[in-house]
Amino acid sequence: MTQIFNMLDVGAYHNLIIDRDTPPGLYLRTADGSEEVLLPNKYKPEAFQLDDELTVFVYLDHEERPVATTLDPLIQRNSFAYLECTQLTDIGAFVDWGLEKELLVPFAEQVIPMRAGEWYVVYMYLDEKSNRLVGSTVVQRYLDKEPLSLKRFDKVDLLVSHISDLGANVIINGKYSGLIHRSDIFEDLRTGDRLPGYIRRVREDGKIDVVMQEEGYKSIEPNAEYLYQELKANDGKLYVHDKSKPEEIQATLGLSKKSFKKAVGALYKDRKIVLEKDGIRLVD
Repeated sequence: MTQIFNMLDVGAYHNLIIDRDTPPGLYLRTADGSEEVLLPNKYKPEAFQLDDELTVFVYLDHEERPVATTLDPLIQRNSFAYLECTQLTDIGAFVDWGLEKELLVPFAEQVIPMRAGEWYVVYMYLDEKSNRLVGSTVVQRYLDKEPLSLKRFDKVDLLVSHISDLGANVIINGKYSGLIHRSDIFEDLRTGDRLPGYIRRVREDGKIDVVMQEEGYKSIEPNAEYLYQELKANDGKLYVHDKSKPEEIQATLGLSKKSFKKAVGALYKDRKIVLEKDGIRLVD
């Protein structure tokens, strides 16, 4: 079979069919039989049959040849991840992305000179000139500047890219840049953290404000249910109330004071709780 690899995307997962078993390993082919790639013996499943389908990750080996693996990398092509720099060389830095061959971050793709042993938010892409997978810490270069698909209250996936004086700068859904303002942070956030979030506002200039908890009418029911369950777990009484300091509420429940008051209001309206001087109590 003629081996044509240019259409089989490297840096991505593929569902391929076992074509034949050879001394180096299993050769896997695409459904139409137009392309194939080697799965080395060390990744060969213990039990298999020809024509079985396998999900594998395709990347380039040390000789820049496409090869398949059943290992799960820490990053995929055209995505971001928080990776450790393992070594520095004359051509750039290398980071550990969970596979045998490490990922190169060329000097031109480093915001600041990288150091071995430190961690960085890295974007992986296919360099068209060399036809190799490479990494970059120049995060803004690979983000979409027009977040047309986002709207208020949308639930999104966040990756903290760095912490600044304004708050936590985040990558939204692997595509857009956003900010959780410092006043909206109620837990310890660090670069590399992944967490769910919610869109508060998409500004006219394309900047996006994000919060860690649902706002407005969308937050009342889940936070009220959470508070109800916390009361049940604490013998029906919690020693926080509307006069408690925000820090005390955050430490006790992990909620902002605003969210706490909305949840209390919802439970009180439903006659689930009694308001007392030193806290709140479930109705007997």
